[in-house]
Amino acid sequence: MEMLRRSSVFAAEVFDRSPTDKELVSQAKALCRDYIHSRLNRAGIGWSNPEHGLSASGGALGEISSVLLWLGDELEYLRPNVYRNVARQLNITVASESVVSDAFLAVAADIFSTGVTWGKVVSLYAVAGALAVDCVRHGHPAMVHTIVDCMGEFVRKSLTSWLKRRGGWVDVTKCVVNTDPSFRSHWLVTAACAFGHYLKAMVLYLLREK
Repeated sequence: MEMLRRSSVFAAEVFDRSPTDKELVSQAKALCRDYIHSRLNRAGIGWSNPEHGLSASGGALGEISSVLLWLGDELEYLRPNVYRNVARQLNITVASESVVSDAFLAVAADIFSTGVTWGKVVSLYAVAGALAVDCVRHGHPAMVHTIVDCMGEFVRKSLTSWLKRRGGWVDVTKCVVNTDPSFRSHWLVTAACAFGHYLKAMVLYLLREK
């Protein structure tokens, strides 16, 4: 309920201009860092994180980060085994930067191949968090920054126009601000669809010629 209250207040704020592409990408990467940091903490994994750019903690972006994490919890609760051991499911080694980045971008492209929804966006962040946990757990913490950079690259190429039409990342707060049961059902349906696209993306990646 506290999440709903704070998000309702935040969503009521009026922004005086639309975000630029550069700002959207920077915010996407900051949100990704926060998401990964949360998942590493949850997994009980220590991580030395020298600051590489903007953090989402505090202010407007901090509110968005809290909502994204809350939605990620919902999605991961639906399918607890899907967003774990992602590297093993993709049959990749996390020691190679090119392999990690290629796998992440390939899965991202397949997830969004039929359009964009917030369910799919949250699913991609869940993939990023799970893959980062795998990388740090196997002794390759530097790959976290690779994943964050890949998120920024994908958002720049594929999501900025969609985000702009919705006024930026703040639009995700509507997923928790609206207390209408039918809206919540819609979110769960889109989340479930995102799960389906994620599974398809993993299968397509595994079937690619290596």
